Amino acid sequence: MTDRKKVTISTLFKKAAQKEPISWLTSYDYPTAYFQEQAEIDMLLVGDSLGMTMLGYDGTLPVTMEDMLRHTQAVRRGAPTAFLVGDMPYMSYQASTESAVLNAGRFMAEASCDAIKLEGGHEMADRMRAIVNAGIPAVGHLGLTPQSVAALGGFKVQGRGAARAKEIIDDAKALEEAGAFCILLEMVPDRVTKIITERAENCLIMSLGSGPDAHGQLLIFHDMFGLYPKFTPKMAKVYGNAGEVLQKGLIQYNKEVKDQTFPKRENWFTMSDEEHEELLGLI
Repeated sequence: MTDRKKVTISTLFKKAAQKEPISWLTSYDYPTAYFQEQAEIDMLLVGDSLGMTMLGYDGTLPVTMEDMLRHTQAVRRGAPTAFLVGDMPYMSYQASTESAVLNAGRFMAEASCDAIKLEGGHEMADRMRAIVNAGIPAVGHLGLTPQSVAALGGFKVQGRGAARAKEIIDDAKALEEAGAFCILLEMVPDRVTKIITERAENCLIMSLGSGPDAHGQLLIFHDMFGLYPKFTPKMAKVYGNAGEVLQKGLIQYNKEVKDQTFPKRENWFTMSDEEHEELLGLI
């Protein structure tokens, strides 16, 4: 078991001040969170991407607050010291500042989150401000924002053109001014990330496929280990193909059951001859 102290916002800002990059991964269940905790990953995100990686949806829009809370609770049990961020699902904050605050509060009260994350730029600054004013730490999310992927023209890099890049830079400043302590940049050009990071005054900038010039990096856990069969994003580094290992084991298990080489004697329990004889007499 790790003897790490609880990772807090102060811990994260201290790492940034000391030029130590922050590690961040998605997490959706207890076993995964347990191993991530033992590896001392700094931050964990229970992302609405679980709709795709865990629930088999084609996107994130069908994910509900109940889905998010149940998975976030499991992750917290597996990773008690990691800095845990809950991802606010579609329509849990867009409708009003009141719904944003109430649902953000549920992540804190019911799932023991350290912070919440919401997508959107200046148009969501009032939601960000209301959440922060309620005493809830909040993370922004700019660039490719999956809940708005249709409006963005699909899964593609955001900000390659100067005009769109300036919008993202302006949005980052708007979120920081609204109280965000951290902003995730997803699929944003590295040069744009560098500008945003250099201009951030009291806000951590995290990169998902957005270059090295941020305070830390985020990857999707399932992409790292070949566990999402539909595709692996270009920006993901595959650290090991656990999917292939699982598939090989499953095929072998099926074969052994069919040809009766499983189970072997060590794979089952029995009873003594005496107890067996007594049982036969009882029935």
